[in-house]
Amino acid sequence: MPEKPYVPPYSVTDVIIHLVAEISELVGVITVKSETAVNPHLRRDNQIRTIHTSLAIENNSLSLEQMTDIINGKRVLGSPNEIREVKNAFDAYI
Repeated sequence: MPEKPYVPPYSVTDVIIHLVAEISELVGVITVKSETAVNPHLRRDNQIRTIHTSLAIENNSLSLEQMTDIINGKRVLGSPNEIREVKNAFDAYI
């Protein structure tokens, strides 16, 4: 014998759908904020790695360590153009 489909004791309205969408959006915002607050160093490290990879594709010869030092404000031996590229790329990511 086939079972009867479940019928909830309410009807789904546009207001309910709107509220569910708002709740879902807020849960997403809270999740993202809590993940970046837990490990902000991981996010920064990933940004530096992304910059290094992007600039390496464009023939920037600086190493990951050199780029990290530049971003941290340390002096690095290298082409002024390549150093400027690193600083500009980092500023663009912020």
